[in-house]
Amino acid sequence: MTALRFQCQPGCTNCCEQQGFVYLTKDDLERIAEYVGMTAREFEKRFVYRTKRLLRLRVPRHQQCHFLRDGGCSIHAVKPVQCLLFPFWPELVDSKNEWKKTAAWCPGIGKGELVQIETARGLAGGMREAYPSMYSCSVRKITRQK
Repeated sequence: MTALRFQCQPGCTNCCEQQGFVYLTKDDLERIAEYVGMTAREFEKRFVYRTKRLLRLRVPRHQQCHFLRDGGCSIHAVKPVQCLLFPFWPELVDSKNEWKKTAAWCPGIGKGELVQIETARGLAGGMREAYPSMYSCSVRKITRQK
């Protein structure tokens, strides 16, 4: 691939509805907590699952995300880095096959201005920076990392 096209489509929440996890940086946690009127500690206790190296949003029982509403994302203004960078994740940008698979459910792929592959890989580097434990050593597949 030498270039990609992507433009988020109004009203689309397909990426939010895919099975998988939404990972958070420490800054994401603090920013979202403030936005919803909670302390970081309260927000983490209610909405976050912490592992040794990662933070991720808990997945509610009957939906994919606590913050997905009929009108879209209720925290869109402060969404996590993972959501902000979608679909420019290393595992998608570096694989023509994975990009095509994602295009099957993402109506924004193939639309909009051309994005040169170097630019797309630069954006994907933001994922590596934000979540180094997920991308250290070898690139690991991540399902639905918005």
